[in-house]
Amino acid sequence: MIGLINYGMGNMHSIAKALERAGGRVRWVDRPEQIDASIERIVLPGVGAFRDCMKALKRQHLQEVILEHVQAGRPFLGICLGMQVLMETSHEFGLHEGLGLVEGEVVPFPANFPERGHKIPHMGWNDVLLPDSAHPVLRPLAGRQVYYVHSFFCQPRHDREVLAECEYGGLRFASAIGRDNVIGVQFHPEKSQRAGLAMLESFIGWCP
Repeated sequence: MIGLINYGMGNMHSIAKALERAGGRVRWVDRPEQIDASIERIVLPGVGAFRDCMKALKRQHLQEVILEHVQAGRPFLGICLGMQVLMETSHEFGLHEGLGLVEGEVVPFPANFPERGHKIPHMGWNDVLLPDSAHPVLRPLAGRQVYYVHSFFCQPRHDREVLAECEYGGLRFASAIGRDNVIGVQFHPEKSQRAGLAMLESFIGWCP
């Protein structure tokens, strides 16, 4: 059973449908008591602002149970904003604290990108640049493109926690981050057609 965190800021129906198509059983979670022993893995989606996401998780008392789930060693996937809140801090609309599961910060694309002909947000199909020893969840993405929509990106403090990269406007940024039983992806697998479904299927079968 996959617990899909519902805090009002993700394309929940699209993600739920994609997870089910990839072979998962999904339970929408908006209260802490819904994350029980039957929840084998958690997915945290997100579209919107870092600050608002963290406020919603705290207001719904979901932050603590998410951290307990991770500390218990169960698989966790953060998608787009759900990846960014894994970090310690974000500079979006001020300085805000995240879940702190990955050391580092969330920063904006350079302000001069539009002058150089690169739109913000970074939107559309782009690469996932994988190392030779790719993370098992990301292996299905080798040589494929996925769909991005974001104006900020993650800068982990430790290179080992950058699992994949993407290049936009001459800037390489983290396309996927993670450690142990936690992984986050900046792109939207639910919008990435077959490549995204293959990655979600890989996450569903992942035993860290």
